[in-house]
Amino acid sequence: MTGVLVKTCLLGAISLSLLYTGAKAQCEHVQVVQQFQGRFQADFIVSAPTDIKGLDLDLTFNTPVDRIEYYSGGATKKDDYNYNLFSQNVNVKEGEQVKASFMVHYSHHMPFVIHEVINGVEICDTTATTPAPMPNPCAETGMMPYDYSQLLCMSFVFYEAQRSGPLPADQRVTWRGDSALDDGSDVGHDLAGGYYDAGDHVKFGFPMAYTATVLAWGLIDFADGYEAAGQTEYGMAALKWATDYFLKAHTAKDEFYGQVGAGGPDHSYWGRPEDMTMDRPSFKIDEPHAGTELAAETAAALAAASMVFQESDPTYAATMLDVAKELYDFADNFRETYDNSIPDAKEYYHSWSGYGDELVWGALWLARATGDDAYLDRARDRWNEFDLLAEDVKQFSWDDKRAGVFELFILLDGSEEFSTQLLKYLDFLKNKADYTPEGLVFLDQWGSNRHAANVAFISLWAAKNGIDKEANEEWARGQVGQLLGDNSRYEMSFVVGYGEKYPERPHHRSSSCPTPPETCEGALTNPGPNPHVLYGALVGGPAASGAYEDNRQDYQHNEVACDYNAAYTGALAALIEIS
Repeated sequence: MTGVLVKTCLLGAISLSLLYTGAKAQCEHVQVVQQFQGRFQADFIVSAPTDIKGLDLDLTFNTPVDRIEYYSGGATKKDDYNYNLFSQNVNVKEGEQVKASFMVHYSHHMPFVIHEVINGVEICDTTATTPAPMPNPCAETGMMPYDYSQLLCMSFVFYEAQRSGPLPADQRVTWRGDSALDDGSDVGHDLAGGYYDAGDHVKFGFPMAYTATVLAWGLIDFADGYEAAGQTEYGMAALKWATDYFLKAHTAKDEFYGQVGAGGPDHSYWGRPEDMTMDRPSFKIDEPHAGTELAAETAAALAAASMVFQESDPTYAATMLDVAKELYDFADNFRETYDNSIPDAKEYYHSWSGYGDELVWGALWLARATGDDAYLDRARDRWNEFDLLAEDVKQFSWDDKRAGVFELFILLDGSEEFSTQLLKYLDFLKNKADYTPEGLVFLDQWGSNRHAANVAFISLWAAKNGIDKEANEEWARGQVGQLLGDNSRYEMSFVVGYGEKYPERPHHRSSSCPTPPETCEGALTNPGPNPHVLYGALVGGPAASGAYEDNRQDYQHNEVACDYNAAYTGALAALIEIS
């Protein structure tokens, strides 16, 4: 591994791909010289084990290779994993150096050489190497009773595992590779990037936008917690992965692509995103087929993100804010429930609450980002237009923004009306909501942990802003504690990779698959742990009775999702501030 480790020091960008966790070891004679998207240049350097009159080099790769260019000779493809490099121009004596430079082209995981035979002499065979699990990239910090700083770091590792598109050089989740690079090709646009929604590989725009809004909110209002944990840059990178995609998806005025991939075909496939071959259709909203929730939530996300990037990248922030304004006008001027225009989303992310809350929410974030009272006026007008208190507020989620609306109104205009509503909601959470026997506030049978984390965030924001500070801090700390090990029945963490006992079988395709070239066949029903630890992911959580089983096939209680981690991440930053 000497050659590889030297390159790791010199080329940190390449090292994560070369040291692909769980993969067989790279033969030391191959050194990557340059890496590009979908290809890399490498040098094969070795002392000749015998006299060579004409090079005959067989190379075996750990993942599929599309083709090889050998500059001083030719390359023959035997199959996707095995190539022969040959040249009559190589004539050396035993012990002399042999060097061959070549370019490797690939479509998915970056491949590397695991077996070499030169002129009939085997010189490297790492195929028997025992795979090493990827270590947790996030070090313990000693914080007690729970290591909120380590957990905050781990949450962003989870978001890296959810990335779609070409992965960056600093990717820490090394068992993931480039995927879905052709997204948008069916409509003539580049829609690569963004996040896979959950344990599947659909890119659902509505919950992704909510995720980005709430991640940005945490970065803004609990910035000191992020800074204390050294996670500000990782948080901004996670946010930007979403906002870069949103800017791509805004392909014209009043046109936005809100989903890539179809739920049915996607969910029938249990495998790696790098290996997908099914069609991935792109779905959009436009003036004839509008989508108010989607457009308004994406406007909120971009407006909030513009505040996060205003200091470090004002040009990027301005671009996001301009698009946010346009998308909000689109949402407000062309009103339609978004899943009527993107019907494939209806089964998965139907807008049960309607679009009134998103119109208020989006306007409030634009008011905050711009300082323009006209947006605050629009928020008040939309609040008055829609009877948003006809049903009691139970949750804060991708579908229902009302609890967040209360807090933004309080922040922006100090409204007594909304202070009263927030106090009423916080009292409901403490005294009237359902709880599991172990003490987790139970607001929905789907993703119960996520809902508890969401309202813990709401409670911590209220505390920071002087609203029943001690009571709201104590309650929120207790709810997050339920997620991290305070639950008396199981005494386990519901965050993958954290604590002595945690879920080992999350409903998550890519982490359940072994390292290529092994197939993913049988991974869903494999009784053992997922081969890759999905560090930082918050699983769905217990039923109302408190019952929970670490079962990969139980997607109701053991799936993970980007929105599950969003407010949870902000709550961790808040707890760091007060710890």
